[in-house]
Amino acid sequence: MRARFLARFAVFAECLLVGVWIAVAALPLVTLPAALAAGAAHLRRWTGDEESGLRFFVADLRGALRGGGWSAGLGYGAVLALVAADLAFVRALPVPGGRAVGALAILAALWLTVALLRAATTWRPGLRWRDLLGPAARRALRDPAGSLLVVCGLAVIAASAWFSAPLALPALGILVAATLATERRGALPG
Repeated sequence: MRARFLARFAVFAECLLVGVWIAVAALPLVTLPAALAAGAAHLRRWTGDEESGLRFFVADLRGALRGGGWSAGLGYGAVLALVAADLAFVRALPVPGGRAVGALAILAALWLTVALLRAATTWRPGLRWRDLLGPAARRALRDPAGSLLVVCGLAVIAASAWFSAPLALPALGILVAATLATERRGALPG
């Protein structure tokens, strides 16, 4: 019983550590998708009892950036900026249907975030982001239960940041672990 508890706590602790690595690697913001992919690759290795560590995380980060991680990060940032501008416009000017447009913009941003997270957790060295994003976006729509799990992970980060901003950093690792579990759940037969 004690060994099982310690093993589960070790997974939790590794998720927190990876969350800090992701946060540091994602400081330029355009590197966020690559940092998420490197974090997911680390957690896959670590839970599979393969060799892992910061050196492998950095190598995966470089590989994800070379595979189009920069462009995925730029595109994601541009879409989020567009959504923020849309919400600011809707708040500033009372236009007919503005609330509905704002709600749709928020839902689109959530869908895009879930798709990006799902693409990041399926990234492997040598894969291009362009080839990952389309299938991930379709999975985000076709698997609403899994997408809701990822949104709940996003809520954990938001609650952590609201409680204490530094807690949001390690919570990124929990979000990646939740997305990995979602992707594995979808791959199971039955």
